Amino acid sequence: MKQSEYLRYDATALADLIRRGEVTSREVCEAAVERATSVNGSLNAICFPQFSEALAQDFPEQGVFAGVPLLLKDLAQEQAGRPCTYGSRGFKNNIASQDSEFVRRAREGGLVFLGRTATPEFGLKAITESELWGASRNPWNTNLTPGGSSGGSGAAAAAGIVPMAGANDGGGSIRIPAAYNGLFGLKPSRGRISSGPLMGESWTGASSDHVVTRTVRDSAAMLDVLSGAASGDPFVIPAPESAYADLMQKSSGSLKIGVFTSSPYDTEVAPECVAAVEETARILENLGHKVEYARPEFDGMALARCYLGLYFGEVSAMMAKAKGQLGATDSDFELDTRLIGMLGNTMPLSDYVLRRQQWNEFARALGAFFGGYDLYLCPTTGQLPARIGELETPAHLKLAAKLMLTFKAGKMVHRSGQVDQMAMESLARTPFTQLANLTGTPAMSVPMHWTAAGLPVGVQLGAPHGGEDVLLQLAAQLEEAAPWFDYYERLDNAFPAASG
Repeated sequence: MKQSEYLRYDATALADLIRRGEVTSREVCEAAVERATSVNGSLNAICFPQFSEALAQDFPEQGVFAGVPLLLKDLAQEQAGRPCTYGSRGFKNNIASQDSEFVRRAREGGLVFLGRTATPEFGLKAITESELWGASRNPWNTNLTPGGSSGGSGAAAAAGIVPMAGANDGGGSIRIPAAYNGLFGLKPSRGRISSGPLMGESWTGASSDHVVTRTVRDSAAMLDVLSGAASGDPFVIPAPESAYADLMQKSSGSLKIGVFTSSPYDTEVAPECVAAVEETARILENLGHKVEYARPEFDGMALARCYLGLYFGEVSAMMAKAKGQLGATDSDFELDTRLIGMLGNTMPLSDYVLRRQQWNEFARALGAFFGGYDLYLCPTTGQLPARIGELETPAHLKLAAKLMLTFKAGKMVHRSGQVDQMAMESLARTPFTQLANLTGTPAMSVPMHWTAAGLPVGVQLGAPHGGEDVLLQLAAQLEEAAPWFDYYERLDNAFPAASG
């Protein structure tokens, strides 16, 4: 299979070609390896290639995606006997004892693992730049970030190495790379996809696994492959009435959609991000939906504090795990990570619990909003992608962080109000995604706009808990009304390392 031919198909179409005997899985995987070899040097998306193993991997021929290549994210999505570094030198010796539920189900779905994609340390940033793996780059403009934390996956799928790639989302890490790379990205409801067996609820329930894809139907079919509780999961949410791949083809009916474009944190929103929402609102009205300005009413600053409290606790726990189980030392972690870990260790437990309990307030506020609206529409991100290195901590702040660590000043930082400043600095560029994580509701980024410079801009739509079917139905309508797949052909032809 020629690389140029491979790039024309999504995962669903490739599986159909294999099923009908028009091409073999090996030929498809060889085309994927050829594409990876030709473009990954410019993108740095793949951190662990498994090319030779992929060409020899067995797969169940009855699987939905039998014989189709997939890249896994190097954060969770563990493969037995394989490294899973979480983007951290502290986890470079972490070898998974068993497959994660994501990997087990992907195997059953017939997918062939081509390797693992880069992520920032512990998935903490909306960029994919780590000391362990270096910077991953955006194929639309390699001077820009592909976003994070699933940035390696976003870059790989957009550049056509694979038609879809594994991702997870604890604060926007599926939707942000989808927006920056011109992909479709759905974060499912809490509990829709099992985090087992090594986790009950990842990031206390804020995070969910899924994929970033070039087409809506690939995302829907992959949700069918991955969804459902596993033995020992904390709870089970109702299954859809039929397969998502079928549900997405049904009419959603006329929906009432509330639109907002201002940041919940009162931070600046780029005009291109606003324009993408307004353009999408007009398309939705033309499709027969009722669209009006409305937003959920909640304390944005409180949400930012709650989200940062989750950061603190998770990072300190991850560092402790690496030190206790893998022999890591402080020097194995990046400076920003060490600072966050210290703040986790010095945050009073009662404060952490109170912030966790406050997630309920955001869930109730969003529930009240959904009493009057079926969905919300807003920007996926507040800004266009940053330049590579642009968001690196400035030298004077690195010095301040080192001094805080030296003098163990965590308690002082908590008392000083600097945490609020940290929250704004870390979330200002991506203020729209955290609400869905803390409330456990599904949300998606849809590539609906391209700038004059040719950069994709995503818009976000969110639904009540369990509403993936409606989101997928609406996404399918948008994909038909404003198709984006042809943009990949332009990228495939224009990308400097493209060949075949």
